[in-house]
Amino acid sequence: MLKFNIKIDDQITPLLKKQQKALADLPKKAYQHFVQETPIRSGNARRRTKLQGKKIVADYAYAQRLDEGYSKQSPEGMTKPTEEFLVEEFNKIMTGKK
Repeated sequence: MLKFNIKIDDQITPLLKKQQKALADLPKKAYQHFVQETPIRSGNARRRTKLQGKKIVADYAYAQRLDEGYSKQSPEGMTKPTEEFLVEEFNKIMTGKK
């Protein structure tokens, strides 16, 4: 019998560990960006937007309208700017640039 034990964790370089941590933090950063992009009038939309696991949930009746650019405060909605933010952050993480 041959046993071959692979210890991947021992082989991960400090850079990869740093990248893993940064990638794990992306949902929280995306949530914060999404909330900042959310128009504010009464504060209801921002208050009712939550991070559930790795999903951003906007739990209010007019979320779709706001995301379609209904408000002049956020003419691109919240999803598109957040997606662009995520792409930029991902590229920074993977290239090691700040």
